[in-house]
Amino acid sequence: MEPTSEFHTVRGYQLLEQNRRFLTSAMEDYLEMIYRTMQADGYVRINVLSEQLNVSPPSTTNMVQKLHQLGLINYKKYGIITLTPIGNEIGGFLLQRHTIIEQFLTNLGVENVLNETELIEHNISNNTLQKINHFNEFLTKNPSIAQSLYISLNSI
Repeated sequence: MEPTSEFHTVRGYQLLEQNRRFLTSAMEDYLEMIYRTMQADGYVRINVLSEQLNVSPPSTTNMVQKLHQLGLINYKKYGIITLTPIGNEIGGFLLQRHTIIEQFLTNLGVENVLNETELIEHNISNNTLQKINHFNEFLTKNPSIAQSLYISLNSI
């Protein structure tokens, strides 16, 4: 039996796998950003979301309507956007996935961490993500090893 993840529930993985079948990378980006914004403000509006993602308001409206049809967000025309319970759970996972990859790349001393994270996060398996998370935790618990790794990688 494989060990369970320390950063997500089994149900969360099941939900993600079910929903990954119909979520595009763009949909994931929108859900992640809506989740991020809701953590601070409790809701988001189309114009704010379009600015955050650097896309036009009409494109944002189209995507928001798709996410609403999938039952992942609550939205009324010209209204505020909030996540449904399943959208919130998936959004939380997506942000956590982003954070894990971002921390990993930072540990490696990668330049353009945000760009690299965005390129990787939509194409990584849950198994690999778990292993990266455990590696990040190991480095956090062993700062001298992390420092040696950082020095070694930056000499390349």
